Amino acid sequence: MAKVRLPQGKLLEAAGVSLEELLLKQGLTGEVVGALYDGELHDIRDPLPTDGEVRALTLSDPEALEILRHTAAHVLAQAVLRLFPGTKLAIGPAIADGFYYDFEFPESISHEDLPEIEEEMKRIVAADYPVERVFLPREEAIGLYRERGEAYKLELLSEIPDERISFYKQGEFMDLCRGPHLPSTGLVKHFKLLDLAGAYWRGDSTRVMLTRIYGTAFASAEALEQHLRWREEARRRDHRRLGPELDLFSIHNDTIGAGLVLWHPKGARVRHEIESFWKERHFAAGYQLVYTPHIGRARLWQRSGHLDFYREGMYAPMDIEGQEFFIKPMNCPFHIAIYKSRTRSYRDLPIKYAELGTVYRYERSGVLHGLLRVRGFTQDDAHIICRPDQVEAEIRKVLRFALEILRAFGFSDFSAHLSTRPAKYVGTPEAWDLATAALRRAIEAEGLDYDVREGEGAFYGPKIDLDIEDSLRRSWQLTTIQFDFNLPERFDMTYIGEDGREHRPYMIHRALLGSLERFFGILIEHYGGAFPVWLAPVQAAVLPITEEQIPYAEEVAERLRTAGLRAEAWTRGGKTLRYLIREAQLQKIPYMLVCGAREAEAGKAALRLRTGEDLGALDLEEIIARIRDRVQRKTPEL
Repeated sequence: MAKVRLPQGKLLEAAGVSLEELLLKQGLTGEVVGALYDGELHDIRDPLPTDGEVRALTLSDPEALEILRHTAAHVLAQAVLRLFPGTKLAIGPAIADGFYYDFEFPESISHEDLPEIEEEMKRIVAADYPVERVFLPREEAIGLYRERGEAYKLELLSEIPDERISFYKQGEFMDLCRGPHLPSTGLVKHFKLLDLAGAYWRGDSTRVMLTRIYGTAFASAEALEQHLRWREEARRRDHRRLGPELDLFSIHNDTIGAGLVLWHPKGARVRHEIESFWKERHFAAGYQLVYTPHIGRARLWQRSGHLDFYREGMYAPMDIEGQEFFIKPMNCPFHIAIYKSRTRSYRDLPIKYAELGTVYRYERSGVLHGLLRVRGFTQDDAHIICRPDQVEAEIRKVLRFALEILRAFGFSDFSAHLSTRPAKYVGTPEAWDLATAALRRAIEAEGLDYDVREGEGAFYGPKIDLDIEDSLRRSWQLTTIQFDFNLPERFDMTYIGEDGREHRPYMIHRALLGSLERFFGILIEHYGGAFPVWLAPVQAAVLPITEEQIPYAEEVAERLRTAGLRAEAWTRGGKTLRYLIREAQLQKIPYMLVCGAREAEAGKAALRLRTGEDLGALDLEEIIARIRDRVQRKTPEL
C-alpha cells in the first residue's frame, strides 16, 4: 500500500488505483492537480505505486508549475490549430520559466498574431474542457497521424517502443504526450504569450526551421505580474541593447562574421580594468603569465586528442608550406609544451601557468547569443601542475581564489556542482577518488551549497562548476576547476621525484571568469550598464555651465586624469546644462562635476551623482579623494 499525503496533511493508504480514483472515493476532487513520488511528477490518472509515499500536489505547490505549463502548451497548440488550419505540430514542453510549442505553419506568422492566439487560448480556458488521458494501440496511433499528415509526430512516435501510446485529449484537440497534465483547461488561468522565434526541428541545423512560440503561466495573477515585471527589467538590462547604446561593443554579422566581437574604446577600457585586476591578483597568488600562438600544427591537435574528440568544434585547417595548421580551440597543449621545454623536479611543483588566451570555436549560428555565446573569445585560462601530495591544498587555494575574484566584481551568492567519475574514464580509480575527495572537501571548507552530479564528470577527470547569482536572481555558471588525467598521459608529462625517478604530475584546468566576452555580458546585465566606479569606462564628466567656463572645465578634467581617474570635459557648444546632465545619466557616468562662474572662482566643482543626488560645491581634492576611495575599495557605492 502506498501512503498518500494530501495537501491538508491527511494520510491515506491505497494501491492499484489512481490518485484521481482515490480522491473521488474520498470526495476530495477539485484541488489536487498532480502527484510527486520517487522524485518525479506523475499524473493524477497514473496508478499509485505499491509502496512508498505519494505527495498530492495543488497549484500552490512549486512542483505543480511544470504540470500547469505543460497543459498551457497544449492549450496554445489547440488555439493555433483553430486559427491556422493546416499547421503541423512538433513538440511543446514546459521549460524553466514557462513553455513553448514548435509549429510548421502553412504561411509565416509574426508577433502581431500573438494577441489573437492568446485570445483564443482564453476561450479554451473559459470552456474548461476536461483533460482526458487516452491510450491507443501503436498501429492506430500511426494511422491517425498519417491521416493528418503529422510528419513530426510520426517521427516521435517511431522512437517510442510502447505498444500502447499515451495521448491527452481536451475538446477536439488530442496530442501525443506522456504528461502529466491538469484535470481541465479551466485551471490555466494566468498565462501570457511572450515571444516568437525560429527553431530547427530537433535542434539540427540541417533540418527544417520551425516557428517556436514562447509563453509563461503561473498559479496566480500576482505571480504572473511579478514575472512580467522581472522580464521587463531583464529586457532593460539586456547587454545586446545596452552594448550599442553605451558604445561598448558591436558585432557585425554581414561584414566581419557572426559571433566575432568588436570591443569599442569604452568596452575596451572596462576590459583593460578587468584584465589588470586579474593579472595583479594572479601574480600575487603565485601564477606565472604566459602567451601562446593562435595556431598550431595538426600533429599537436592530434596528440592532444582534439582532432579525434573535438573536431566538429574546430575550424577548417589552413595549409602553410604544405603543413596543416589549425586555429586553436583551447590553450592546454601550449601550456604543456612550455612545461615540457625543460626537465622538472618535484621541488619545482606546483607550477601555475595563466593566460588570457583567445580561442576560436565553431558554434552554429542558431546558438550564438550576443556576448554570451560567440565564436572567438578570450579565456581566463590557467593550468596547475602539481604532485599528488599537493592536490588538496591547491584545490582549496584555487576555489578560495575564485570566490575572492568574483566577490570583487560584486557577486555574493554562489553554489557549486561536483561532477564525478563516468562509466568510461581514463586514469586509475585511486586517482579519481583522490581528486574527487579533494574537490568535495574544498567545497565544504568554503561552506558552499552544492550538489553531486554522479557520473557526469568528463572522461578525463572530475570537476567543480561554480555558479553565481546576479542582481535579477539568475544563475550563471562561471568558474570551472577540472582535473585532467588524459593530457599528462598523452604528452608524457613527468617530473623527477625525490627518489630520482620520473613521476606523472597531476594537472588541473581552471577558468575563473569563463571568458572575458561572456563575463562582460553578464556584468553589463548585472549592473544594468551602471558599472561600479572602478570599472566605469568614464568615471567623471566635467560639465561647464557656459562657454566661459570651458577652459576651467578642461583644467578640472586634466587634474582628475593626472590623479589617475578617467575624466572627460564636455565642452560641446550649444548644449544646455540640463541636456549635458541628462546625457551623462543616460551614459551611466558615475560623477558629474558642474562648473559655473562661482565654482571656477573658488577652484571647486558642484558634484552630482548619476542617481540624481546633488552634493553641492566641493573642493577638487575632496572629489578626487572620494572617487579614488571608491576605486580602491571596489565598492558599488558612489
